[in-house]
This record gives sequence, structure tokens and C-alpha cells, in this order.
Amino acid sequence: MGVEEHTQDRAAEGVATAENVSAAGEIETTASGTRYPIAPGYRVNVRTGPGTDYRIVRTLPYGQKIPIYCQKPGERVTGPYGTSNLWDNIANGQFVSDAYVYTGRDGYIAPRCD
Repeated sequence: MGVEEHTQDRAAEGVATAENVSAAGEIETTASGTRYPIAPGYRVNVRTGPGTDYRIVRTLPYGQKIPIYCQKPGERVTGPYGTSNLWDNIANGQFVSDAYVYTGRDGYIAPRCD
């Protein structure tokens, strides 16, 4: 069973799914790249590596959209989008659990990190 990786409880009842992600929570593609929304009602920890044993460097605010540069397997985490061992690299040395990011599908959506 996975661990919870958010810092505060959901703001609303129910589990976020592809069917109930709000318009503000849609994937955004711009000239500077694609950004993916964090699950509505969650503030998510950003860590130095792909697991909850890694140091927290910051916490993403509600409604944040993030780039995903690459992904790597790590600790299995359960979140609003299921259970996953994928971790998304959002900046140099910064990872969030893919279980809290709406990517539109399961599995890799970016290259595997080295």
C-alpha cells in the first residue's frame, strides 16, 4: 500500500478523477511547453528524489500546474489519481509523485530520467 504525499486534506469531498477535474485543472500546452495540474484540493510536497524519504524542498500551492521534464520509478505512493511508483521531475533535483498529477493517462508521459 502506498503512502500519502500531500500536506493537507482535500478541500472538497470525493476523489479527483479525469471525469471531475475542473476546467482550471486541465492540461495546458503553450509555446513554453506542457504543464500538468496538481489534483484539486491538494498541496503537494516537492522532494529531492523519487520517494518520501527524500528531503522536502518546497510545497506546491493549491491549483498549481507543473512541467514534467522526465520521470523515474521510485517509492509507490497512493494519491487521488491512483497508486503509482512514478515520480515526475519538475525542476533540477525536484520530484513529485505522479499519483498527485493529472497527466491524462497512466504510465510514462515524458522520457525516463537518467
